[in-house]
Amino acid sequence: EEEAGPGPAAAAAAEQRREERLRRFRELHMKRYEACKLNSQEVVEEDRRLKLPPNWEAKKARLEGELQGQEKKKECAARGEDYERVKLLEISAEDAERWERKKKKKNPDLGFSDYAAAQLRQYQRLTRQIKPDLEQYEKLKEQYGEALYPTSDSLLHGSHVPSKEGVDRMVADLEKQIEKREKYSRRRPYNDDADIDYINERNAKFNQKAERFYGKYTAEIKQNLERGTAV
Repeated sequence: EEEAGPGPAAAAAAEQRREERLRRFRELHMKRYEACKLNSQEVVEEDRRLKLPPNWEAKKARLEGELQGQEKKKECAARGEDYERVKLLEISAEDAERWERKKKKKNPDLGFSDYAAAQLRQYQRLTRQIKPDLEQYEKLKEQYGEALYPTSDSLLHGSHVPSKEGVDRMVADLEKQIEKREKYSRRRPYNDDADIDYINERNAKFNQKAERFYGKYTAEIKQNLERGTAV
């Protein structure tokens, strides 16, 4: 007598298990696809971040903070409120104390050490005087979009024409620097009786600056050397 085949219930259960396995397989396949897509996007974004200048995030955050401050100032002016008072009310005691400590540490006058340090201080002094045009920045951001934030692959040469006001501002700043430099670089009268402790004019200026800042600390050593009694 022949054995009976699987019943309808067993066949339906097997088909249901097969459908369940296929469903799980499709879900795993979709999750794998989404993970690959997100990973690729993250690689592209990380590459873009690495190609940006090292201090770009700080500059961007500072500009956005200044824009928010401008908007807040306009809102306070519309309501007839004092913006400085409103800003102080929103600052916590910890933030105020931290900013005060940072302000005290900012631009300490360490005197003349070398020409590289003097050049750095001059650069920092000039950059602090720059007042960004936030309205123009917003217009450029709307016009260029992501192209406003260049990467190493961006072609910027010839794509930007400065405004006449910007050129005039740069020329005025350069003329001011030249005038100030001429004022403090005028030739001092030569003293024939002074000791010659230099090898050229630049070395003489360096020695004068070193004497001005550190002479009071080295006066005794210099006297001992001149008397020939230094140990």
